[in-house]
Amino acid sequence: EGYIPRIELSSQEEFKQGKRLRPYVLDVPREALGPQILLSRANVNFVKRLFELEVPEIYEGIVEIKSIARTVGERTKIAVYSKDEKVDCVGACVGMRGARVKTIVTELQGEKIDIVRYADDIKEYIQAALSPAEISQIQINPEIKKANLIVAEDQLSLAIGKRGQNVRLASELVGWELNIFTAEQWQENQRIRQA
Repeated sequence: EGYIPRIELSSQEEFKQGKRLRPYVLDVPREALGPQILLSRANVNFVKRLFELEVPEIYEGIVEIKSIARTVGERTKIAVYSKDEKVDCVGACVGMRGARVKTIVTELQGEKIDIVRYADDIKEYIQAALSPAEISQIQINPEIKKANLIVAEDQLSLAIGKRGQNVRLASELVGWELNIFTAEQWQENQRIRQA
């Protein structure tokens, strides 16, 4: 018998008895009454498995999922990398006219998905993770995995996102602490430090 705790569902999801659904198997704990199957639709591995099912290039190992960051029911960022230079990793995940990603979005009840191209160059990777915002300047500190990003005034709200969602997911995706400033805020910050 399988069960999904409320915490393993998106707040947008309501299921009626008898409805078919796709969950991810989290665990099979042994109970006194026999094994129970703990299911999830909120786990990041659920999104990973959906991509593996929809994108043959991922299933075959040509395209690799490097990282996933998710705010359940709202937005997911997924970083992909192609082992074959002839295969466009982002294009493979999106599919013809967005068919592949649309199927996944429908399964996730309309959750937005940003597909990001993974890069070994951390500055390039951060820029991709923070898209669609444009970054003017990136200052990195590899020892503590921290980056200060300077953006134009008109890019600030786009970079931060609604309730800080874009920068939070980008930070989780890259595995670095990301701080965003406008040029003016950065100069003010430097002035305070030097004082």
